[in-house]
Amino acid sequence: MDIWQILEWAAWIVSALLFAWMLFDFVKTDRNYSEAQLLSSREGVDDLFGEAKKGN
Repeated sequence: MDIWQILEWAAWIVSALLFAWMLFDFVKTDRNYSEAQLLSSREGVDDLFGEAKKGN
């Protein structure tokens, strides 16, 4: 087994680990947040910029 075959196997292993991590994160996010909250464009705006001033 030469260095290129070892690197190829290492790349496939890293790829599989990244896929598993993304799948785990997808399931975790899907359980913790509703679809409406994930699609909201207003989420976090108040945290970043403070509450919007009313009456201005």
